Amino acid sequence: MFRAFLYWLAKHLCFAVLKIHNGLKVTGRELVPNDRPVIVAANHVSNLDPVVVGCVFPGRLRPLGKEELFQINPFFTWLMNNLGVISVSRTTEKAAALALKKFLSLLKNGESLMIFPEGARSFDGRLKPLEGGVAVLATSVDAPVIPLYIEGTYEAMPVGSSKIKRSPITAHFGPPIMPLPKERRGSLKEERERIRVTLQNELERMEKESIG
Repeated sequence: MFRAFLYWLAKHLCFAVLKIHNGLKVTGRELVPNDRPVIVAANHVSNLDPVVVGCVFPGRLRPLGKEELFQINPFFTWLMNNLGVISVSRTTEKAAALALKKFLSLLKNGESLMIFPEGARSFDGRLKPLEGGVAVLATSVDAPVIPLYIEGTYEAMPVGSSKIKRSPITAHFGPPIMPLPKERRGSLKEERERIRVTLQNELERMEKESIG
């Protein structure tokens, strides 16, 4: 109960700070299903991204973040912990397998996840090709994938910075990508590729719209 209160406090405090400091805006939040766990899949250009996602998601969310995020400074570590960010190490295949097992367990227990499907931050601010982990999770538990394009964090907290600049931030939710029923699928490999490509196309569409 106390942990839930800390999450609520951290979530609303961060939203208020980003609203005042960066004019944080959210679009498409009504597209997020509220009757099942989901996988929120977002672009990744800044260490600020997990905080933004935790703030704008309408419910409780378990974002995934690299372990280095917990070492930026004590306040950022507090934010990561109380926004439910799961520390992920990409150093070994064993660590990646353990992380996948953990994510599946959380989804099966009714918790929603946040994933950066590019695998790492984009250093030029542009969307990179997506990895297939999101599709593996989605097809394993039939969870909807929610595209989320974050605009402005690249300017607000660039690579190497530990301070947040006064630059506008907007989070754009896209329509859910639903795994097809098993009787309508091709092979499992084909279904996972369909989800990955659909997600890539949707994030690219939102990126183009944000650029204008």
